[in-house]
Amino acid sequence: QVQLVESGGGLVQAGGSLRLSCAPSGRTFSIYRMGWFRQAPGKERGFVAAVKWSSGNTYYGDSAKGRFTISRENANNTVYLQMNTLKPEDTAVYYCAAGRDIFMSTSASGAYDYWGQGTQVTVSS
Repeated sequence: QVQLVESGGGLVQAGGSLRLSCAPSGRTFSIYRMGWFRQAPGKERGFVAAVKWSSGNTYYGDSAKGRFTISRENANNTVYLQMNTLKPEDTAVYYCAAGRDIFMSTSASGAYDYWGQGTQVTVSS
């Protein structure tokens, strides 16, 4: 099992920045990729960004390209999502996820086995 603890959400004005953190624990050696998804009220959960744990290769959804940066710090086993130039439409619950599967698409929620509890990000206009 892998446990994920997220932090860093909050309220920010449009144009501001936030950094989300996700610290996995447990059987972390089994992790192939880690990602962030988000879900706004009345909408489906959507892919934001992901990083492959060993290679550091990063992947971004269309909503994140150019504004968000995902990174991982192996020293403290933490994944970060730096979000800049935030917009009201970025308001959502953000979920950290960890996946073991190496064949599924990185942007597919089914590629992830473990999920955090979610952290609320609210961007005011």
